[in-house]
Amino acid sequence: MTSTFSLRPARTSDVAAIKRLVAPLAEQRILMAKETVAYYESLQEFRIAESVDGEVIGCGALHVMWEDLAEVRTLAAADSWRGKGVGHVLVARLLEDAKALGVSRVFCLTFEVDFFKRHGFEVMEDQSAVDPEVYSELLRSHDEGVAEFLDLARVKPNTLGNTRMIRIL
Repeated sequence: MTSTFSLRPARTSDVAAIKRLVAPLAEQRILMAKETVAYYESLQEFRIAESVDGEVIGCGALHVMWEDLAEVRTLAAADSWRGKGVGHVLVARLLEDAKALGVSRVFCLTFEVDFFKRHGFEVMEDQSAVDPEVYSELLRSHDEGVAEFLDLARVKPNTLGNTRMIRIL
């Protein structure tokens, strides 16, 4: 928390603002846009950064993938708030949320390697981040983030140039 903005859980009324934050980043192919229904379905995963005047200025989500594994997703800040700590505060909170849930590793797929390195994430060199039994279970997931984590070929056209990173908590 800072004196100029605060964090809170997302509400259904925030979905339009989340979409507005994601839209320019999706146009630049930094984030993947999702259908509106997907934001509603995952709303409880989101944290919202809100300015003192009530404007939604940032968002980020933590998606649990397995017993010990979660992903930071849809991290975005309004252009006018970039460089003012919104993303840093959101990531710190999402990592706290991961710890509270019992997750010991947090994954992200990003173009912002230096940003995530400052939060203790490291580039994933080892493609075998999960044991074969868990891998086979994760293959059953329809979630695109799981496919990205597993580095499956079907998501490659959408994730070219992104870096897979992980943080051990």
